[in-house]
Amino acid sequence: MNFVEKWYYVYMMTNRSKTLYIGITSKLRVRVFQHKTGAFKGFTSEYKIDRLVYWEQFKNVNSAIAREKQLKGWRIKRSS
Repeated sequence: MNFVEKWYYVYMMTNRSKTLYIGITSKLRVRVFQHKTGAFKGFTSEYKIDRLVYWEQFKNVNSAIAREKQLKGWRIKRSS
């Protein structure tokens, strides 16, 4: 039997206006393609989120979810 390891990815994507999106997936390449092509209606297609800027890989889904929540908790200060 051939065993394939499953990995989970927390990723950040953006657009030309630098709107940030943070998500989690087990198929990073597929998910990035979906964002780039606007495959699903919603925030990412409305704001044309199409540029992968960062990702982290996890073996455990609970660790990935915890990291996603941690990143989404960040507050970004904008300078005037």
